Amino acid sequence: MKNETQNNKKLDQLEAHSTSNENEKLTTNQGLKINNNQDSLKSGDRGPTLLEDFILREKITHFDHERIPERIVHARGSGAHGVFKLNKSLSAYTKAKFLSEVGKETPVFVRFSTVAGSKGSTDLARDVRGFAIKFYTEEGNYDLVANNMPVFFIQDAIKFPDLVHAVKPEPDNEIPQAASAHDTFWDFISLMPESMHMIMWLMSDRAIPRSLRMMEGFGVHSFKFINKEGKAHFVKFHFKPKLGVHSVAWDEAQRISGADPDFHKRDLWEAIEDGAYPEWDFGVQLIPEENEHQFDFDLLDPTKLIPEEEVPVEIIGTLTLNKNPENFFAETEQVAFHPGHLVPGIDFSNDPLLQGRLFSYTDTQLSRLGSPNFHEIPINRSINTVHNNQRDGHMRQQIAKGKVSYEPNSIGGGCPFQAMMSEGGFTSHQERVSGEKVRRRSQSFVDHYSQAKLFYNSQSLPEQTHLQKALVFELSKVTIPEIRERMVGQLNFIDHDLAKKVAGKLGVTVEKLEQPNHSIPADANISELQSEEREPKTKISRALSMKDTVKDTIKSRKIGFIIANGADGAAISNLKTKLESKGAKVELIAPSLAPVKTNEGSITPKHSLSSIASVCFDALYIGAGEKSAAELMAPENRHLALRFINEAYKHCKAIYFGSGTETLYNNSNIAAKQHEDPAVIVSKEGGSDEQFIKAVARHRVWDLEMERNM
Repeated sequence: MKNETQNNKKLDQLEAHSTSNENEKLTTNQGLKINNNQDSLKSGDRGPTLLEDFILREKITHFDHERIPERIVHARGSGAHGVFKLNKSLSAYTKAKFLSEVGKETPVFVRFSTVAGSKGSTDLARDVRGFAIKFYTEEGNYDLVANNMPVFFIQDAIKFPDLVHAVKPEPDNEIPQAASAHDTFWDFISLMPESMHMIMWLMSDRAIPRSLRMMEGFGVHSFKFINKEGKAHFVKFHFKPKLGVHSVAWDEAQRISGADPDFHKRDLWEAIEDGAYPEWDFGVQLIPEENEHQFDFDLLDPTKLIPEEEVPVEIIGTLTLNKNPENFFAETEQVAFHPGHLVPGIDFSNDPLLQGRLFSYTDTQLSRLGSPNFHEIPINRSINTVHNNQRDGHMRQQIAKGKVSYEPNSIGGGCPFQAMMSEGGFTSHQERVSGEKVRRRSQSFVDHYSQAKLFYNSQSLPEQTHLQKALVFELSKVTIPEIRERMVGQLNFIDHDLAKKVAGKLGVTVEKLEQPNHSIPADANISELQSEEREPKTKISRALSMKDTVKDTIKSRKIGFIIANGADGAAISNLKTKLESKGAKVELIAPSLAPVKTNEGSITPKHSLSSIASVCFDALYIGAGEKSAAELMAPENRHLALRFINEAYKHCKAIYFGSGTETLYNNSNIAAKQHEDPAVIVSKEGGSDEQFIKAVARHRVWDLEMERNM
């Protein structure tokens, strides 16, 4: 009951600020009922508008300010409410209450986002994805501002403006939008060896997820857990999706951007509305403080990860998203995250990127939301009442009683009091800090290639192929030959075969890279600090490949049924029932949106062949029925139907040809392939509904991609 009350408290708080206009009279923002919302106040019916028309001025002023400045990065986002449930206590490591009591449920709001593009860009850009979680704990709000990749481009926050300026549209022509495939980005990257590990992730399939529900989340930095005795452990945070980690093909991503640029946002919204609640296992990697230096890399280096073979991820809870926002702007757009929003038992490490973020996020919210009172916006409010001596400021909402706004005081009885540690008062972890005041990077940060090698070596052959093609695509957009050559030189430190394949497609040669390492100061001894090419301690990490991800469920997979008049209604209904009983979502596609007449009655399709594309579905079923097949092969429909099938086949998806649809199979590109293909199910050849369901659960057959591509 206690957990249920706490979980509902935040939603009740938001509900208290919700309004409905149903059966209500129109008012101004001051509650004055409006008699005429059609005409401005004028001097005569054809005369000038009067300055005193306060209703007009209020309406227009509010309209002029309906858009707040979008985030410089992470502008395009999707969000949802949910709950985190603790399944295993971490009280031995942290005194954070929401991580100590097994069974405790903590309300959350999660915002997913792309990084480089503007708010109006496509969901399917090749990009990092933000994965930010706001935990509304009984001790205050805790923000875990994560990404779907465990490392970052740079080691020090002082380089963040340079990184973002480089990846954003070029300032002279504002081109390209939400894309890293241009001169300035690769010029910067090719001069920054510390970015090589992140580039492997960005060029991999991780950068184009199938769904926000099918990507991992990582805290990126090393944080610290502090227990009641004051003992510290370094901790890395992980979110592993229950549905597995899945991607789309790059060609597919480009097509989706045209067919449905809101693909990820729509997918998340519809899954929650359908009750297919997204879930992640929440896990941690724990390292005793005394073991900080046992690795062949620095724990404080945000361009490095801890291989799971060296420190396994311990699963301790479940994150579930179960409610869509009531208002996108009020919640998803105005939610304000900050890695400095902590609770007792969690603290910072000295990661120089994290240290810079602790300043940047507050500064950003002040600019975006216009006031130091952004914490009073309902979505950002703590479930605890705020008590302090901060006053006033733009858009202040809390009405603080009394004359005292300072501490110490006697007039107010000394209130509000400082909280002792035993009462939950936050205290920073005591750590000895000494040294010279310098601008210098630790020598332990200088290895830039070993983990890039680890990532590339850990990929399956199809994933390596996709990564190679991504590099070729991106660098082909670079117009300055010297940048392409320099980037190939960087790749050569990671893998010679990779560099050779990319160079061959770009028309450049692989040569030893001699340029200075721009990750170090201008007056440093380059010969001493230049990164060395070396093998990683862990040769291959299975956790870095998507090959072994979850492939035993069709839950929430979207299956397209292509049908026409004369389709076998019973076969369609039976398969639809089987798929939906296992959690899949079925949508009907026909030559037009007119009702389709089957042998058992009429059914109404959701899409027409011309209004949707195969890239918007995980698998296809060509509805049984010779008459249906004949209509799909009619001159006006043939091209669209076969394009649907051929494109799905090219992208390695499961396709099921129902009884009587041999003409579509024989005229498709599939029939020309003379080999066994587990994702192509043909009823005439003994294929069954069960085989199709099994094929859909595999997600894709990437191993046959080269044979499938036409």
